[in-house]
Amino acid sequence: MTILLTGAAGFVGSHVVDRLLAEGHRVIGVDNLSTGNLDNLRHLYRHPRFEFIEHDVCEPLMLKRSLDWVMHFASPASPPKYLERPVETMLVNSRGTYQLLELAKGRGAAFFLASTSEVYGDPLEHPQREAYWGNVNPIGRARCTTSRNGSPKVW
Repeated sequence: MTILLTGAAGFVGSHVVDRLLAEGHRVIGVDNLSTGNLDNLRHLYRHPRFEFIEHDVCEPLMLKRSLDWVMHFASPASPPKYLERPVETMLVNSRGTYQLLELAKGRGAAFFLASTSEVYGDPLEHPQREAYWGNVNPIGRARCTTSRNGSPKVW
């Protein structure tokens, strides 16, 4: 399969690139290098199934080749990074997602969006367990807040 992966020069993205290549896929890594680092990909410069494109995903990406998947990992993910760049973070997660959805749609590719736990709201526990839903239920209508006595309250 041919997979376009944004945020490829980031910590998580670069490890996903390594895994996809190890599984035999062709990977097109995209990153604007605002928080990513090319050193994370240096070992892949001569890899025959890897290509790197420096690009801001908030702008349309013109590719002629076919794609099977578009995987969107591009976003400042650590609190210090996204707090330094709040507007850029919102844009890459909104406009960037839109641009990549359009690309995937145009190529008939599947789409995957990765995000951080921060999308679920300020946590009531830290670190969060895997079963922790956060202050926002991501798959339903229930909303969780803290009652006056500090216990979670769901409605």
